[in-house]
Amino acid sequence: MPEREPSSTAAGKLVPYLLLAFLVLILDLGTKALVEAYLRPGQVIYVAPFFNLVLTYNPGAAFSLLSDAAGWQRWLFSGIAVAASVLIVHLLRRHSAETLFCVALALILGGALGNLRDRIAIGEVVDFIQLHYAGYYWPAFNLADSAITVGAVLIVWDGLRGKTKT
Repeated sequence: MPEREPSSTAAGKLVPYLLLAFLVLILDLGTKALVEAYLRPGQVIYVAPFFNLVLTYNPGAAFSLLSDAAGWQRWLFSGIAVAASVLIVHLLRRHSAETLFCVALALILGGALGNLRDRIAIGEVVDFIQLHYAGYYWPAFNLADSAITVGAVLIVWDGLRGKTKT
C-alpha cells in the first residue's frame, strides 16, 4: 500500500484553518486580558472621533440579547457555541478544498471559542470596542465578534460568487 503524504490527508488540509482559528482565539483572549488589566468596568478611553475603548461585560449575546435573563442564557449560548464549533470542524473537513469558505469558517470558529471561553470562565463576554457617530453608539464588541462578523460576510460573499466546476 503506497504511503500518503501528510498534507494530502483530510487532517493535513485542516491545519491552516485550525491555525487561523487558534490565532483569532489568542488575539481575542490577549486583547481582552489587556483591556481588563488597564481599564475599570465602564471606563472610557477616547481613541478617535468615532472609536472608544470601554470595558463592559455582556451576559447576553449580540446586541445584549437576553442579557437581563436569570443566568440560564450563559449555558444556552455556551451550548450553541460548542455545537457550532463541532459543526464548523465537520464542515472544514468536508470542504477543505474551498479556501474562502474555510477561511470564513475558521474566523467564526476562533471567535466562537473566544467568547465561549469568557462565558465558561466568567459567565459573560468581555467587550471593549465602542464605535460611535454623532451621538449614536454601536453596542460594544470584541475581536471575537469582529472575526465572527467577517466570517459570516465571507460566507455570504462566497455563496453569492457561486461555485465553478472543475
